[in-house]
Amino acid sequence: MKMTIGDVLDLEMMKSASVRAGENLINERYVQWISVIEMPVENFVRKNELVLSTAIGTGQDVMVLKEFVQDIINSEASALMIAVGRHLFDIPKEVIELAEKQNFILIELPWELRFANIIEEVMGKINNRQYKERDRSEKIQQELLKLILQEKDLKTILLYIEKQIGYPLVLTNRAGKIQEQQNKNHKMIKNWNKFVLEGFVPASEAMSVLPHDPMFRKFVKIELEGYTCLQLPVLQVSGNIQGYLFLLLPDYLSVETFLTNYIVTVLEHSLTTIALWFSRKNAIEATKLRLRSDFVNDLANGKIHTWNEAISRARLLGYQLKTPYFCIVGYPENLQQLFKKQKTKEEPYEVWLESMVRYIEEEILYAAQSLNRESMMTYQEDELILFIEPASGFQNENHAAFLDLVERRLRSLLPDVVLSWGIGDFHDGLNGFEKSYKNAKLALKLGRRKNGIGFRTVYENTRIDRILLNLANDEEMQEIIFKTIEPLYQYDKQRQMDLIGTLNAYNLCHGNVSQTARSLNLHRQSLLYRLRKIESLTGLSIVDPDDLFLLDVCIKTWKLGLYGNQQER
Repeated sequence: MKMTIGDVLDLEMMKSASVRAGENLINERYVQWISVIEMPVENFVRKNELVLSTAIGTGQDVMVLKEFVQDIINSEASALMIAVGRHLFDIPKEVIELAEKQNFILIELPWELRFANIIEEVMGKINNRQYKERDRSEKIQQELLKLILQEKDLKTILLYIEKQIGYPLVLTNRAGKIQEQQNKNHKMIKNWNKFVLEGFVPASEAMSVLPHDPMFRKFVKIELEGYTCLQLPVLQVSGNIQGYLFLLLPDYLSVETFLTNYIVTVLEHSLTTIALWFSRKNAIEATKLRLRSDFVNDLANGKIHTWNEAISRARLLGYQLKTPYFCIVGYPENLQQLFKKQKTKEEPYEVWLESMVRYIEEEILYAAQSLNRESMMTYQEDELILFIEPASGFQNENHAAFLDLVERRLRSLLPDVVLSWGIGDFHDGLNGFEKSYKNAKLALKLGRRKNGIGFRTVYENTRIDRILLNLANDEEMQEIIFKTIEPLYQYDKQRQMDLIGTLNAYNLCHGNVSQTARSLNLHRQSLLYRLRKIESLTGLSIVDPDDLFLLDVCIKTWKLGLYGNQQER
C-alpha cells in the first residue's frame, strides 16, 4: 500500500499540524517523496512529492506567496506544508482559497516542528513499506524464474502473473496480434482485432501515463470502450521490441492508485520473464530451422548417401520422405534495391533480409499447407530451395496452382518483391532430390537469361536451350558462334542499329520481309539495308537455309548469355 497524506498526519509528531485546504483529499493523495523547497520552485518538485517550506522569500507579499503555491500545485505535488511563525505569521485566506479551488492539500505547521524530524519519520515509513513490497516482489521474481526453469508454457506464466496483478493480461507480437491470453470472453479481447486494424493498438510509445514520474514512463495508456489498457514493451536482449504486454483495467480504476511500487516491480519482473521465455523459444526454433535447412541443403546437393541416414534425420525433423517430391528454386531479384529505398534504415541489411526471407518462407509454407502438400525448404546463397509434394497421382504435375497461390499471397504482403522460379521434375530414389534440384536450378538460370526476371521456367520446357548449352560447351562450336556473332555485336555496339535483334525478328517472321518490317516499325528499304549489312559482316547469306540456320543457332546461344566473357574480348 502507498503512503497517503493521511498516514503522515497520523504520525505522533504531526498532531499540532492543521489542514487548511483539501482535507477531503488526505486519504487519496500519495507520498512517494519528501523535500524542503523555498523560492524559486522551477523543476525541483516531482509528482507525488510532499513539500515542506517556510515561505522565506515571499516577504509577506500575498501575490508572491500565491505564485509560489501555484508553482507547487503545477508540479503535481501531493501537498504543501508551510511552517508559520517567523517568515510567515499566518497563511493568507487568498492562498487557502487558491488551494481549495484547485483541490490541493495545504497544511499549516507550527514553527517549532523541525523539518528534519518530519523527513526522518516519513522516509522511515516509506522505506519500510518499500522494503516489504520489495520482499514480496522478489518472491514473485523467484517464482517466475522457477516457471522458466520448469519449462512451463506461456499460458501458465501469464496465469500466474494475473493472479498477482488481479486483472487480465494480453500478450501480443510487435504488430498487436494476440500471442497469448486467458479470458477469451473478455469484451476487449473479443474486439482486439478490430482495435489493431483501426490502429489503436499497439499505441505510440510517445504517449506516457505519468510523464513526470520516471517509474511509469514506459507505460502507455489507451482508453478503449470503457476500459483502460496499459501497454508495456517486451524487449529483446538487443533492446528491440519483440511484443507488448497489455494490462486490462476497468475505466473507473485510477491508474495512479493502481500502479503501486509493488505492481510496477511485478510487471517489470513479468516482462523480463516473458522476454526470457521468448529467447528460449527463439533459440529452440532457430536450432530447428538450422537443422531443417541443413537437411534440405544436404538432400539437394547429394550429401546424404544412404536411405537410413536420410529417413532417420527426416523423422527427427518431422519430414516424410516416402512422399514423392519435385524441386522448385526461387530467386528474390530485388531485395537489395528495396532495402535501399527505405526511408528509415534502423536495422542492418542482414537483419532486414532475414525477416524478409522469413516472410516469404511463411507464405510458401502456408500455400503448401492450404493445398495439403508436404514440403521441405531452405534458403541458401540467395536461393529458396523448395521440395514440394505433387498433386495426388501427378508426379510431374504442373506447378501453376501452387505458385499462383504463393505469388497471390506475396503480392498482398510484399507487393514490390520480384521472384523468379525454376521448376524441376520428379526423380525417384535418394539421388532424385539432387537431380530435381539441379534441374530446377538450371531451369532458373536459363529462364533468367532468356526471359529476364520475374518469370517461371519449367525444366521440361528448356530442351532447346539445353541443347544449345551443350553445344556451347564444345570449344569448336564456341569459336564458330563467336566469329559469327562478334561482328554483329561490335557493329551494334558502335552504331546502335540492333542487327542481332533484326535478324532474330526476321527468323520469327519466317523470312517475310514485309511482316518483319512492320514488327520492327521499319521502312522496308531500311530493313533490306540491315539484312545486307548482316550478310556483309558475317559472310553468310540469309537466303541460304544452312547459313540462316547457323545464324539462328548462334543468336539463340548468344542470347542465353553464355559468351559474356567473349563479348568483351
